[in-house]
Amino acid sequence: MRTQQFTASALPEKPRGNAKSGSGDGLTSEEARRLLATLGPNAMPDTAMHPLRMALEKFWAPVPWMLEAAIVLQIALGDYVSATIIAVLLAFNAGLGLFQESRAQATLAALRSRLALNASARRDGAWILLPAAELVPGDVVKLSLGGVVAADVRLTEGGVLLDQSMLTGESIPIEAGPGVQTFAGALVRRGEAVAEVTATGAHTKFGRTAELVRTAHVVSTQQKAVLRVVRNLAAFNGVVIVALVVYSSFCLKMPLAEIIPLVLTAVLASIPVALPATFTLAAALGARDLAKLGVLPTRLSAVDEAASMDVLCADKTGTLTRNELTVTDVRVMSGFDPAHVLALASLASSDGGQDPVDAAIRQTAASKSVSDAPKLVKFTAFDPARKRSEATATDAAGGPIRIIKGAFAIVSKLVAPCPTALAAATELEGKGFRVLAVAVGPENAVKLAGLIALSDPPREDSAPMIAALKALGVQTIMVTGDAPATAAIVARAVGLDGQTCPPGEIPDNLRPEQFSVFAGVLPEDKFKLVKSFQHDGHTVGMCGDGANDAPALRQAQMGIAVSTATDVAKSAAGIVLTQAGLGGIVSAIREGRVTFQRILSYALNSITKKTMQVLFLAAGLVMTGHAILTPSLMVLVMIAGDFLGMSLTTDNVRPSPMPNVWRIGNLTIAGVTMGLGELVFCASVVGFGAYYAKLDIDSLRTLAFIAIVFGNQATTYNVRERRRLWSSRPSSWLVASSVADIGIASTLAIGGIAMTPLPVATVALTLATAAAFALLMDLVKVPLFRRLNLA
Repeated sequence: MRTQQFTASALPEKPRGNAKSGSGDGLTSEEARRLLATLGPNAMPDTAMHPLRMALEKFWAPVPWMLEAAIVLQIALGDYVSATIIAVLLAFNAGLGLFQESRAQATLAALRSRLALNASARRDGAWILLPAAELVPGDVVKLSLGGVVAADVRLTEGGVLLDQSMLTGESIPIEAGPGVQTFAGALVRRGEAVAEVTATGAHTKFGRTAELVRTAHVVSTQQKAVLRVVRNLAAFNGVVIVALVVYSSFCLKMPLAEIIPLVLTAVLASIPVALPATFTLAAALGARDLAKLGVLPTRLSAVDEAASMDVLCADKTGTLTRNELTVTDVRVMSGFDPAHVLALASLASSDGGQDPVDAAIRQTAASKSVSDAPKLVKFTAFDPARKRSEATATDAAGGPIRIIKGAFAIVSKLVAPCPTALAAATELEGKGFRVLAVAVGPENAVKLAGLIALSDPPREDSAPMIAALKALGVQTIMVTGDAPATAAIVARAVGLDGQTCPPGEIPDNLRPEQFSVFAGVLPEDKFKLVKSFQHDGHTVGMCGDGANDAPALRQAQMGIAVSTATDVAKSAAGIVLTQAGLGGIVSAIREGRVTFQRILSYALNSITKKTMQVLFLAAGLVMTGHAILTPSLMVLVMIAGDFLGMSLTTDNVRPSPMPNVWRIGNLTIAGVTMGLGELVFCASVVGFGAYYAKLDIDSLRTLAFIAIVFGNQATTYNVRERRRLWSSRPSSWLVASSVADIGIASTLAIGGIAMTPLPVATVALTLATAAAFALLMDLVKVPLFRRLNLA
């Protein structure tokens, strides 16, 4: 159902009383009270979910179900230590998810804090100061220098210079007079005006931005990958477990007392207990490394999303540009030079005010000082009605002169026509520059001295960053609220040579390769654009700095806020650059691809192990007529294999040159194939013990235990390297965990701890056989991975 929007134009006509100004006396207290009760306060509604409900939801999803099932099984087996370990992992994952969801609420809090706390309004014919939350449509308010506009308003008197860059992306403040509409959150840089409130609270432009942030949501590719891996394992292993039950019941006539432990063992063998925690750990380690490079991830999922990102939507103002006006060009008329034109313009500019145009002119003039500059006598500030500022000065000879600075269209009316100046102004304005004219001379005989063009220049590192992203397979698209002409100039300067999307509503079913620039867009347009690209199957990044970027930052898989961004943008983003410049974006992508390869190795390793272990239980049952592993032995395998295997998150890997994609089908095929190879190894070892060494069932179970442990180590070193297993050096943590795993398993088997002891020679022979198996599997792995495009 569409929410009704209340505005001043929708209000019933009412008597205003005796007008004391062009804006009237405003509302009466009774009218304001009635409207406040009907429309609600001028604040964004608190829609935050109760913390307890948010926490409980973290435990009700497929991945938590998997861990919860493992906990129940461990308790059923009386292994409370293992149950506690898994419970800690479950709580850790839930806490991380809770933290991630709280980012949206933090964004809304930052948006609320941006609104003015108090406002000057006219009630009952008198000006009063009241909380901004009490404003209603129809209120008459005063806008003053340095203030924040408290609601959407339409100016009725006076004139102000408004900075709306946070909402519109326009880099240059606008002159606003009677009839101009402005929005909540705009900053008053100069002047004073009276305005009528047209919309409040959630119905303001700022409020609609907040609503977009609240509703923005995208499921991370990591979360999708975990769910698909778990789904595939559950489907495959579920079929095998059912077959085990049928075979043991009807073929072997096994009693129920033996079937139950067998089923529990099979279920434990099929659950990748540490998979979610490993994904989290890999991202956390990547986040730690990024923090050292001046990149702060606020959502861990953004780290691995960086690996898959193939489209980056970048805001212009404050992101690709510096968000500060500078003098770009000075065109002089006959008899003048640039330094003198700037010196004249600086005398007609305010000193120490908040006007960015005047500040840019004075800063540039200071760097090009002239010895014979006129001496200022009197400065007349910018007048919104006359649209110019003036100065009275004395020239080098002591004679009085008048200096005028303003828009070319205004100043040109005060001087003799100049076709050269007109052509220059047209050229500069066509490039998207803001053009000011400077005139000087005796009181009634001023002449044009020159033109000054101002713009918001690109950052020095914008072009190199875009080039580096292109080399990494990431397409950059500029998305800005600024004018198309200005956007096109900046786009060419930073290396974006594609087409600019025509003005108007953004079309549906867009493809990133169609346009390189989207200009004149609103916050909801940026949000829609990101969703459109995501719907087309792309992993989208969004880089911005203002409140107008917040919805898109939140919706993007990888939202990036630059170091100068507002608190709103930083709260919405998944990554915050803490150092000046854009180099952190490239660092995030490279680190993300490293993290992806580590996660890919563990996922592949997990599929291999879990597939093999369930099939091995079936093979052992057929070979021996008994469960080849007990539940307690499987718990040892799970703790040693799954948890020590988490050391893959520290491994030395080779990041891919292009964006990564989760190919779960290919990953499953590779894992099952590797698992079948390990099954052949483990079954051969048990077959040797059963048919050649004539071991009893308890000794065979110990042999099966070390065969699984040693076989898992062999496959771990195979899957960690997509090329030959000796092509790269494993990390110290991985080597240490392997030594610990092999050492613990060997000690338990030789010492007969929690199992029947085996001779040292048997354990050593099994380990040597596992090493030979690793070399054989490497011959199969390389062509298999190449065919399945696992790189």
